[in-house]
Amino acid sequence: MLNSLLKLFGGKSESSSEQAHKRLKFVLIHDRANVSPEIMEHIKNDIIQVISHYMEIDQKAMEISLENDQDSVALVANIPVNRMRPVSGRKR
Repeated sequence: MLNSLLKLFGGKSESSSEQAHKRLKFVLIHDRANVSPEIMEHIKNDIIQVISHYMEIDQKAMEISLENDQDSVALVANIPVNRMRPVSGRKR
């Protein structure tokens, strides 16, 4: 996310070797977690469905990924929120 902000505000862009390294890391993390792209898409859709009950989100700008967190794998979500939904009438 920091890299995206740096690019947006004129920061240094990544070299092709840095991009390749990140892609390889991404593939290795997914292999380690044994999560297929189809499962990641299902997870993303489920998260969208649940969060959409409480807030209006920008689904196109939403990013969900798996990252190494020391000896484990972490699910990381960046979900831009447009606004909160009204509390009244919400099902529980």
